[in-house]
Amino acid sequence: MLHALLRSRMIQGRILLLTICAAGIGGTFQFGYNLSIINAPTSHIQEFTNETWQARTGEPLPDHLVLLMWSLIVSLYPLGGLFGALLAGPLAITLGRKKSLLVNNIFVVSAAILFGFSRKAGSFEMIMLGRLLVGVNAGVSMNIQPMYLGESAPKELRGAVAMSSAIFTALGIVMGQVVGLRELLGGPQAWPLLLASCLVPGALQLASLPLLPESPRYLLIDCGDTEACLAALRRLRGSGDLAGELEELEEERAACQGCRARRPWELFQHRALRRQVTSLVVLGSAMELCGNDSVYAYASSVFRKAGVPEAKIQYAIIGTGSCELLTAVVSVAGVDEGWGVQAGLTSTSPPPRPRQSSFPWTLYLAMACIFAFILSFGIGPAGVTGILATELFDQMARPAACMVCGALMWIMLFLVGLGFPFIMEALSYFLYVPFLGVCVCGAIYTGLFLPETKGKTFQEISEELHRLNFPRRAQGPTWRSLEVIQSTEL
Repeated sequence: MLHALLRSRMIQGRILLLTICAAGIGGTFQFGYNLSIINAPTSHIQEFTNETWQARTGEPLPDHLVLLMWSLIVSLYPLGGLFGALLAGPLAITLGRKKSLLVNNIFVVSAAILFGFSRKAGSFEMIMLGRLLVGVNAGVSMNIQPMYLGESAPKELRGAVAMSSAIFTALGIVMGQVVGLRELLGGPQAWPLLLASCLVPGALQLASLPLLPESPRYLLIDCGDTEACLAALRRLRGSGDLAGELEELEEERAACQGCRARRPWELFQHRALRRQVTSLVVLGSAMELCGNDSVYAYASSVFRKAGVPEAKIQYAIIGTGSCELLTAVVSVAGVDEGWGVQAGLTSTSPPPRPRQSSFPWTLYLAMACIFAFILSFGIGPAGVTGILATELFDQMARPAACMVCGALMWIMLFLVGLGFPFIMEALSYFLYVPFLGVCVCGAIYTGLFLPETKGKTFQEISEELHRLNFPRRAQGPTWRSLEVIQSTEL
């Protein structure tokens, strides 16, 4: 009997692990991977753009136009992410969580073909379109993957499973930095293959995810298919007692009975969603405005100014991704501590000062501050903030909330990437002061206004948020003087 129970537990854990890996490898892994691989071929793509333009017109591009073209190639990624975030909600409702992740790979395959043949075709426009398409892919997967895993995991493991999205993002960043080394695919001849290598994780997801179950919540609440829901639960949980979890799902289904899926703009109109929407907007914005992603985008220039030898910069950049991966794997701290720690470490992260030439040890201090800043981001904000839409909203509002969260993230990412060079020029040594303010605000809001969700069912979270949104109703019935007079008039 004990042997059969242990075997069932092992199978359950194995299926859940495979579900996490299959969703993550073509999900947030792609986001991190495509975010980082574009750094390595910067000079090669700029040269290709200039040579292509000269072959067409007979004249080279001015330097400022080459920089403009490069800025477009980079910024089309978050722009595509915005489109993908807006597409994610309708896809999740229409096709389901698992099928949406599978269909999403169409964008990756198309982008890989454009990247791979861009050099032979002599077209930098193909690179631009490819970047837009991988951005759409990342925008869809960043929203649907946490939704799929959050709805598939048991409540006692939901926090740990949710952190896997941050782990795969960090893993994608590190892998992109490693593959982009000059010794691998970062050379002047191999950069089309480097950009097209995003096809590999997409192919792995297409091969593995069809073998795994759909979200049980989607099957029961959205589709009304009790048998399919029970079959998915058996595959995810094993052959144990599923009555309690099925009862929880039935309660949530009853609460959503007769309701339709909410649209994004409707979230801002209902008082019952006020606390959830405020938390989503404040903490979702803070996650991008804290400046962490700008470290990846501008790490090479920061390390160069710090005095790191040119040949060693690419290895120092790998250190930035490794820091986030390390904390994403071992992090068990809550979002409260994560924002607080990051606020403290942001204050110690100024750019290197010219005096460092006189004091060589300050070079290592500057690098240590950058690594510490990234480590603090991985402790809490990176993983926990990304799953707010899954935990704070019910089944009918969750897809719309993911759309709002995703659109917000990509807009903020675009704005930070666009404004960072100007902030660096204007504030110089005090570059991270605005980011420090964002981290402090995020820590204060989280500590004071965000409810605890650990170990609670979605229905319990929903009831607690209802009490917070309607505090007077939660205090019980109140007596009106007129009613008392009428009831005792006799």
